Amino acid sequence: MKIEIDDTVLINTIVEKVFGRLKPLLNNTYNKEKDELFTVESLAKYLHVKKPWVYNRVHLNEIPFIKMGKFPRFRKSEIEKWLEKMQTPVIQPLSNKLKMLK
Repeated sequence: MKIEIDDTVLINTIVEKVFGRLKPLLNNTYNKEKDELFTVESLAKYLHVKKPWVYNRVHLNEIPFIKMGKFPRFRKSEIEKWLEKMQTPVIQPLSNKLKMLK
């Protein structure tokens, strides 16, 4: 069976997407550490929290995770994005000097 595609826009889009995925690997800039998978125990250690805290966040779908059978796993890059979203922004920096209370 021979399939002919004469839509060059479609082909170029496919080529760009494939190249975009391969470029980090070809440039050796792919960071394997970013794709590291954490277990509940290793994530708890990484975040300096207890394991029940992690399980609770998984149960409430508050933390990004991958289900491997019955075991949740956590991609380091997704956890870092999640942490960035949780960061509290500075609303107003202090402009006046703080006064000492007596």
